[in-house]
Amino acid sequence: MNLPPIVSPQEWEAAREELLVKEKEITRARDALAAERRRMPRMAVEKDYSFAGPDGQVGLFDLFEGRRQLIVYRFFFEPGVAGWPEGACPGCSMVGDQVAHPAHLNARDTTLAFVSRAPQADIERLKMRMGLKVIPWYTLTDDFDADYGVDEWHGTNAFYRDDEDRIFRTYFVNARGDEVMGGTWAYLDITALGRQEEWEDSPEDYPQTPTYEWWKRHDEYDGSESAAAAHAEQIERWRAQQGARSTRS
Repeated sequence: MNLPPIVSPQEWEAAREELLVKEKEITRARDALAAERRRMPRMAVEKDYSFAGPDGQVGLFDLFEGRRQLIVYRFFFEPGVAGWPEGACPGCSMVGDQVAHPAHLNARDTTLAFVSRAPQADIERLKMRMGLKVIPWYTLTDDFDADYGVDEWHGTNAFYRDDEDRIFRTYFVNARGDEVMGGTWAYLDITALGRQEEWEDSPEDYPQTPTYEWWKRHDEYDGSESAAAAHAEQIERWRAQQGARSTRS
């Protein structure tokens, strides 16, 4: 194996700084791409889709759980998939393993849901096995997967619900584009509203709040007094740290 050279700490830092310039270019390009997504045209959802949930039949509107945005991942778990009925698609299972706690998405008015063709009893068993109890998971019962490009391959669709409860498809990513899905930021970056932070390049009147200030521990979005006090204290610490960095620079 032809390994890279061993260098001094100074040479290592110089090499890292050289790569950091390129990494920052990618970060800015990724932010610019997300800004373009927020300006994508929206496709109206005209059909009434039906899903089987733990409590019976529901429509696409119900998957939003009252929130403004919905992200739907097509998880392959059904007859014919390797490992059925004990296990799901290995790739989809890896995606499931890397999904962040959905409370953070919920705090940005966004719901994440999985859909599969497996019956609910099998889905509930798999959720327990994989530790995915907090993610809503529905059974496909019609042409939703075929209509939205996920009947023969996995993929992630993003939807938006307006003030009149009309639903629009706003983005779609699949194949290797799904590799980065799972983190809160990756999901928000494919939505119509984005991260909803003040630094973002978004159309006028899009909801935005100060960076950091909406972030909480996943079990502290409940609005309790103790959680609110802890959050306010953390905000003051962040502000002090930002002020110190500004002074040093």
